[in-house]
Amino acid sequence: MYKRTKQGWLKHLDFIIWDEISLQLAFVLAYLIRINLSLPYAQESYRRLAIIYIVLDFFVAALFNTMHNVLKRGLYKEFMGTLMHVSIVLVTVALFLFSTQRGDTYSRILVFLTTLFHLVLGYGLRLAWKQVILGIGMNRVKATMILVADEKNVEEIVSHVSPVDDFEIKGLVLINRKAMAGEEICGLKVVANLSNAADYICREWVDRVFVYPAELNDIDVEESLVYESVEGLINDTYTEFSGKEYEAVAGADGADDDSKEATVGTLIEQCRQMSVPVHIRLPISNIGQKCIVEKISGYNVLTTTTNYASRSQLMTKRLLDIVGGLIGSLIALIIMAIVGPKIKKESPGPILFKQTRIGRNGKKFKIYKIRSMYMDAEERKEELLNENRSEDGMMFKMDWDPRIIGNKIVDGKQVTGIGEFIRRNSLDEFPQFFNVLRNQMSLVGTRPPTVDEWEKYKYHHRARLAFKPGITGIWQVSGRSRITDFEEVVRLDTEYINNWSIGLDIRILLRTIKVVFNRDGAM
Repeated sequence: MYKRTKQGWLKHLDFIIWDEISLQLAFVLAYLIRINLSLPYAQESYRRLAIIYIVLDFFVAALFNTMHNVLKRGLYKEFMGTLMHVSIVLVTVALFLFSTQRGDTYSRILVFLTTLFHLVLGYGLRLAWKQVILGIGMNRVKATMILVADEKNVEEIVSHVSPVDDFEIKGLVLINRKAMAGEEICGLKVVANLSNAADYICREWVDRVFVYPAELNDIDVEESLVYESVEGLINDTYTEFSGKEYEAVAGADGADDDSKEATVGTLIEQCRQMSVPVHIRLPISNIGQKCIVEKISGYNVLTTTTNYASRSQLMTKRLLDIVGGLIGSLIALIIMAIVGPKIKKESPGPILFKQTRIGRNGKKFKIYKIRSMYMDAEERKEELLNENRSEDGMMFKMDWDPRIIGNKIVDGKQVTGIGEFIRRNSLDEFPQFFNVLRNQMSLVGTRPPTVDEWEKYKYHHRARLAFKPGITGIWQVSGRSRITDFEEVVRLDTEYINNWSIGLDIRILLRTIKVVFNRDGAM
């Protein structure tokens, strides 16, 4: 029976436990320095804070998967990974204390000292535990594995083998040519050909087989090689296909008989009969960054995509959207009450501006904004196209737009008004929190295009619409209106989708607050 390795954050539960230990040591050390020479657990309030630290540190490690690839990270990457982890813990602790109104109960200096010591101790313990893991990995008994691959791929595969892996490659079987037994390629000895590989695996008690075929049709297993039923398994009978007996295809005697068809698919079926686990690296990984094995209509399928999210991640993102949407909607109502009368006075009409936008996977919706332009702005757009700063015409941006409320020429000078004030301070964006509550948008995502912009899209531009549109995104915090090259916008949005995580959303939200207050790139 094959034992599947743990996936996700559970894979590095040992590192999470060591991080919890380092955090508690940091907390005790900070307490001794800041409060008094005793253990913090004796005092009820600080004992409660210690429990809060334990829960939130575990939550950060599990939700943000901060231990991802921890065994493969070098010194610098490990330090940056530890820094990111302790920073998120600090932010979550601060938010918790603020939301529960317990911020004044605890020493702020103690909290910051705990973070500093957590960084130092956590980094040190991670490095030390890595050495222990590597030492154990070098000395423990590992599973024996046979590599079945095209000769041109052997060097690449060997370069990816790590000392911490739970297997050791003991031999090589070539797909593309027959090789003499004993020949060495990249330090691996050729132990058999495809026609007698099953015999070798059986006799030498190989634990696993790793198949790296050159083409997909190399791993096609004929229906003749599967048992017809449970009764067939008991009676040792097989389904016939096209008049061929199983033994004629698979080579029941296991001998090296060149007259028999030797394929990767045959070897995979032979391993199945021996209950030898087979790892198949499909030669199609370039068509998607993430691959998922799942069942569709009873078929085992490999789904490839740029990225994917678990249900817990999507639930967390939606929860953030609801909380942020409620807060933002309240602020939007206050802003509308303040600037609404001024807008109506200078440009009679509704305070809110509604426009059709294209959302996720082409779904149309009405986006809400505080109206900062005159009512005839869309009609006047055609006459201003020659002043568009976007050279490819995929977006519409102007340095000074006469359609904005209050913008006019006085004595040959450009004068701005309430509309420019609203746009410069990003106040017009706040009603989009209503869209967030309606689940049409998210706090963080890609900007939804207008219908006329969408009609100009090419195939690769569609990638922007694979994600729910957002009020802010990586484009907005990377220059906003200063970026006029639409291909650069697409590149940034695609980069966001490919690397999406809850942690990335939170970092973008924090950077958005900074950008808005600095009016960086606003227009």
